Amino acid sequence: MKKAKISDAETVILILQDEIRRSYEARYDHRLHAVLMVAQGQSCNKVSQLLGDSPRAVAYWVSRFETEGLSGLADAYRPGRPAKLDEHQLKIIEAALRSHPSQYGLEGNLWDGKMLSHFIA
Repeated sequence: MKKAKISDAETVILILQDEIRRSYEARYDHRLHAVLMVAQGQSCNKVSQLLGDSPRAVAYWVSRFETEGLSGLADAYRPGRPAKLDEHQLKIIEAALRSHPSQYGLEGNLWDGKMLSHFIA
C-alpha cells in the first residue's frame, strides 16, 4: 500500500489542532484518543508527541479517566465572566440584530462590532 502524505503538513497540523481546541466534542474525542493510545501500550511521552500535547496533560487525562471514568475526560463547567447586560437588554439587542441598522438611526447596511457597540452604548 502506498504511503499517504499530506502536503504542507506543518500548516495542516496547526489547523487541525486549532479545530480540536475550538469544539467541546472535539476536545473530548481528542482526550479519548489519548487515553486509548495509553491503554494500548503507548507511553504518555509518545502519545504527547503524536497528538501535540504535553506529556503532563496526557498523564493528567489518564489519571482523571482512572478515577472518574469517561466523565473525567469531559470539560469542567466554566461559568465565564458574569453578563453585564440583563435579560431585557439582551432581548432588545436580539431584536435589533434582526432588523436593519437604519431603523435605529445608524448608518450602514449590516451590523458589525463597531455598530453594535455604538448601539449598546
